[in-house]
Amino acid sequence: MKLLKPLGILITLFLIQSCGGNQDTGAEAQSVQVAKEYKWKLVTSWPKNFPGLGSAPERFADYVNEMSGGRLVITVYGAGELVPGFEVFNAVSSGSAQMGHSGAYYWKGKIPAAPIFSAIPFGMNVTEMNAWLHYGGGMELWRELYQPFGVIPFAGGSTGVQMAGWFKKEINTLADLQGLKMRIPGLGGEVLKKVGGLPLTLTGGEIFTSLQTGVIDATEWVGPYNDQTFGLYKAADYYYTSGWHEPGTLLEFIVNEQAMNDLPKDLQKIVAVATRAINQDMLDEYTSENHKALTQLVKTHQVKVRTLPTEVINALKEATQEVIKEKRAEDPSFDKIYTAYDSFYQGVKQYHEQSEQAYYLNR
Repeated sequence: MKLLKPLGILITLFLIQSCGGNQDTGAEAQSVQVAKEYKWKLVTSWPKNFPGLGSAPERFADYVNEMSGGRLVITVYGAGELVPGFEVFNAVSSGSAQMGHSGAYYWKGKIPAAPIFSAIPFGMNVTEMNAWLHYGGGMELWRELYQPFGVIPFAGGSTGVQMAGWFKKEINTLADLQGLKMRIPGLGGEVLKKVGGLPLTLTGGEIFTSLQTGVIDATEWVGPYNDQTFGLYKAADYYYTSGWHEPGTLLEFIVNEQAMNDLPKDLQKIVAVATRAINQDMLDEYTSENHKALTQLVKTHQVKVRTLPTEVINALKEATQEVIKEKRAEDPSFDKIYTAYDSFYQGVKQYHEQSEQAYYLNR
């Protein structure tokens, strides 16, 4: 009997340990499930690793990889590597790529209201656009617009106010725009057409050769930072700084809805937070680099900087209102979204006239 008591104790301890072992096994199984790895393809409309536009999705992929501990690995592809630059939306919608980085105005043929989420001529700047999207109801309208295509949009960075572009001849009067062949996408292109120009839509990689060979007479791209990289100063003599068509060009990250839903909640949050970080990071980069590049263009490359005449600006403003009026009449979604956009714009514009604009004049 004396021997049986210690034996009973030992058996009890063994059973307790066994139960504990089973619990550990369950925790390990749960850990294995949590640690499942996902691999995504991210296609873009930009040349691979192009400064600003191309480096932003690379940074995004790095952020996600690090924050997820390698559980979500995203491989970035430049325009033409997997799909052409203008096929990014279709690739993400179909699921052949889980994610994309591009500009919403490229999809105006498929979704007429999409350009509102990229750039409205003489419209909101980037600060105002971000405020509308994230705190003024704009994001909900954007996601509603893309939902039928199985695509979820996120703000994906901004270049700030874009330059009016590069021209082979000076623009002194409105007549100088008549028959002018210019690479300019989105609503800006439609406005140019209203005043007599001939807009073309080209990917970034096509611009320099087209300008150099005379396929186009002028082009807008982004601003000094990217324009210098493309060497556009070698193909056109005049650089017009008076931006009008893209006052705060917003880019987009788009995600396949099913791919997003397949992720655990924590990885979904990582994707969302990383897009928000890149959205600000890109603007910081362009703000830092544009003024340096403009100085180099003028001092090193002897670029002739010009501003568009008041006559031209006024004609473009009038044409912008005509285009928007037509778009609102043609497409109910455009009308609905632009109504919300303009309501926010009128309020924030009035405030900024008394704050930001007043400060610019004072300083």
